[in-house]
Amino acid sequence: MNDPVIVVDKLRIIYNQGKSNETRALEETNLTIYPHEYVIIYGPSGCGKSTLLYSISGLQSPTYGDVSIQGTSIAKMTRAEELELHQTKIGMIFQAFYLIPSLDILENICLPKVFRGVSLRERKQTGIQLLRRFGIVEQADKFPSQLSGGQKQRVAIARSLVNNPDIILADEPVGNLDSESAENVLKILKELNEVDKKTIVLVTHNPEHLVYADRVIHMKDGRIIKEEVHKEKRPIKENALKIEKESPESLELKMLMTSFKSLLPQQIDVLLVPFKAKQLLAHLLSELNEEQVSMAEAFLKELLFKNIDLPTFSTRLDLEIDNGGAGWNKLRAGSFAERTGLILDTVQKVKEQGAEGALSLAEYLISHFHLKISENQKLRLQALLKLRLESQIGQIEMQKRLDMTVATGGVGLHKVTAEKVVREIEIIMLLKYS
Repeated sequence: MNDPVIVVDKLRIIYNQGKSNETRALEETNLTIYPHEYVIIYGPSGCGKSTLLYSISGLQSPTYGDVSIQGTSIAKMTRAEELELHQTKIGMIFQAFYLIPSLDILENICLPKVFRGVSLRERKQTGIQLLRRFGIVEQADKFPSQLSGGQKQRVAIARSLVNNPDIILADEPVGNLDSESAENVLKILKELNEVDKKTIVLVTHNPEHLVYADRVIHMKDGRIIKEEVHKEKRPIKENALKIEKESPESLELKMLMTSFKSLLPQQIDVLLVPFKAKQLLAHLLSELNEEQVSMAEAFLKELLFKNIDLPTFSTRLDLEIDNGGAGWNKLRAGSFAERTGLILDTVQKVKEQGAEGALSLAEYLISHFHLKISENQKLRLQALLKLRLESQIGQIEMQKRLDMTVATGGVGLHKVTAEKVVREIEIIMLLKYS
């Protein structure tokens, strides 16, 4: 099992403590990040997300609690160890670029290597390689004032990478850029995560950026209020519920269906409920402890069996475990129950309307994923969904066509969005099965 690279433990940040102008920037905050994850910390301005990022970087000291990087508490580091952390283990990217105006671009990029005592030849060689990689090598002898915003941020990214750190922390890195430059920078960060295997932690208030993340940490009023998992990269704890990405074509379902050949549809539906509950829970949940997951799964089965309604389901999730509940908090229980209800309502519409339910499913997906698509793209999406509901195409073909450009006959969704949409479609395909 991989050990976490970042652990935030009961972190609290209080400014002017005990004074009349005391400000609580972070309440008790816990967060664990594993190698090669792309984590986005998301929330409105002033919610504490940048404070959390600066605490992870060691630039902000905790009032209470602790932050550890690669197993070592920042608070317990010596001056030499802290210097090593900032120079070689963590790369920082800021919204304001922080390039030195009196140095040319190559000198700006190589500056962290100067502090390491690296020779001029070696640091220039590394700097040129990075400039080539990010398509700005022709700007090497120019000064920051001569570059566009997008070019400046590429320089800032190159500078953060010059000492090859394992972790990149980015604070609103595209906040000052136009949409095209912003997309280019976000693609670079995604490539650093997927190709270079860097751990990325990015702060943003823009919901359009969330599709790039493996995991989204939602913050409000100095607290983490929920976690959204797009791609699970964390190690699975032994005996804990594994976050599966099963589809109706999965081996488990095929084995089940082989056993159900002689049964009536109503009997099959009853026998499939535990499997459905497990898959729906895995689809919706972020990480909880084993007991919380087990209790939630039990209540989800009751909901799917129609023994309880949605409000009761939400109430039971919120109850303490000692009182027979799942031990969740009210906010999490409410949002989870609401999300579950939306999925089940869509499933019911699709079941009632058959292949014609493609329209209802398309509208649900457009709304849930905030898809900004044209009427032509919507019609193509609806046609694809009809084929999927009729089992004329499979999951892989569905994702391929969603990701294809409009010019080549596809829907033209971003690859990451297409993956998320397909996962949603497949859980609905499973739940409607009877």
